[in-house]
Amino acid sequence: MSDEFLAPVRRALISVSDKTGLVARARRLSEMGVELVSTGGTLATLRESGLEARDAADVTGYPEMMDGRVKTLHPRIHGGLLARRDREDDLASMEEHGIPAIDLLMVNLYPFEEAVASGADIDGCIAKIDVGGPAMIRAAAKNHANVTVCVEGDDLEKVIGEMEKHEGQTTLALRRHLAAKAFARTAAYDSAIAERLATETEEPDNRFFAIGGTLSQGLRYGENPHQNAALYASPAPRPGIVSARQLQGKELSYNNLADADAAFELVSEFDAEEQAACVIVKHANPCGVSAADSLATAYDRAFAADPVSAFGGIVALNRKLDADTADLIASHFTEVVIAPEADDAAMEVLAAKKNVRVLVTNGLADPAQAAWMVKSVAGGLLVQSRDTGHVLAKDLKTVTERAPSETELADLLFAWRVVKHVKSNAIVYAKGGTTSGIGMGQTSRLDAAVLAARKAELAAQENGWDEPRTRGSVCASDAFFPFADGLNAAIEAGATAIIQPGGSIRDEEVIKAANEAGLAMVFTGMRHFRH
Repeated sequence: MSDEFLAPVRRALISVSDKTGLVARARRLSEMGVELVSTGGTLATLRESGLEARDAADVTGYPEMMDGRVKTLHPRIHGGLLARRDREDDLASMEEHGIPAIDLLMVNLYPFEEAVASGADIDGCIAKIDVGGPAMIRAAAKNHANVTVCVEGDDLEKVIGEMEKHEGQTTLALRRHLAAKAFARTAAYDSAIAERLATETEEPDNRFFAIGGTLSQGLRYGENPHQNAALYASPAPRPGIVSARQLQGKELSYNNLADADAAFELVSEFDAEEQAACVIVKHANPCGVSAADSLATAYDRAFAADPVSAFGGIVALNRKLDADTADLIASHFTEVVIAPEADDAAMEVLAAKKNVRVLVTNGLADPAQAAWMVKSVAGGLLVQSRDTGHVLAKDLKTVTERAPSETELADLLFAWRVVKHVKSNAIVYAKGGTTSGIGMGQTSRLDAAVLAARKAELAAQENGWDEPRTRGSVCASDAFFPFADGLNAAIEAGATAIIQPGGSIRDEEVIKAANEAGLAMVFTGMRHFRH
């Protein structure tokens, strides 16, 4: 069948919750001789505008009932959508049972996702589950050889434009395009419902996994110019890149969004009421992290931790962006700044840097919020819950002869928060609430420890410091040391205390090396692999 196979549009069934642009488009259909059929509020809107529209109840022979729950679930509606125009038996059934052909369906669904996003309780969400709408959409989409289906107003605009070109007819190419979109819409709708209902059950059934979203923005390209990309929003996104408003700057790229997400997830680990925090990310890994009394101090220290990597980085803050911090940010090349808020004085400063993208999220992400993380693999999906694990001082087990001092303990807990967000194998040195060196994504823990120490040496050269700030630092490892060599590298770098999960068959060897060097070491009993 040719993509140019034309199907006439003589009758349209329109039933929408979002009535934006409805009357103008319906009038254009009516002017082309299309009979309008409608229901409930949509019917009232059309008639109030002076358009002739037939009540779907006249087609079915039954009134709307059960508070509008049952109105289009009828053979005279679904028969009109599903009838194959080239089948004599289908046409005979239509004739016998008085089923009018429906050539165009325009339906957008009850706003279930909006109910979830608003925080409605479970009963309020269930009330917004559409049944008749998805059933009609699926019927029309299945029979797209004959029927044109629209799930958004813009779809109807395309259809009208094509009808004007083809004497009231649509092409198979457009109908198939819209059918694919229609099935994607019902799939995303059903996945949102499944996700919401799963939160109400103690033991959700994991036999099937539903995932869906609504286009938030199209992107110029993906990680590389030859890749296509887009950003989709879940029904109730956590504060972050999806919920953020862009106050200024160039269009965001795929890599900008991925890096900003990584930066904001890490900075959200720090309670804004306790301390100001700044995270600088490059290629999805933190290169500088600091917690201090003010944002300006935190930014200054985070940048100094690795100024070479921070060039062109992503800056995430856990408090409202102020003018002092904006002044410091503006003195360096920065791609994106993401923060819960930004004051007017800060935006005046950054206005001189028109290419800097500024995002405000209206809140921090909750590090303890449960959610699914999805990664595509050949032929399927890898799905896991978010890493919401964290430890407190009371959870730590001291395994060396020397216990950490109060200062070391504070830095150990700080470094442990950071290493959770570093690609494994990961090592983080920290001192005074600021990272001293970060080693990430290495194939051995020894390599990660050496790389982190080298980063600290380079930072000392760049800043004109007498020595690298791994001297007198603490060290965090995202997983256990399989051998003492990685620990020895940390000792050589100047670390005085270590935090790691423990659990290696060579733990005693590692503990012995720590004791011989006079180090304090604590086990968390929890690892933070991040691939």
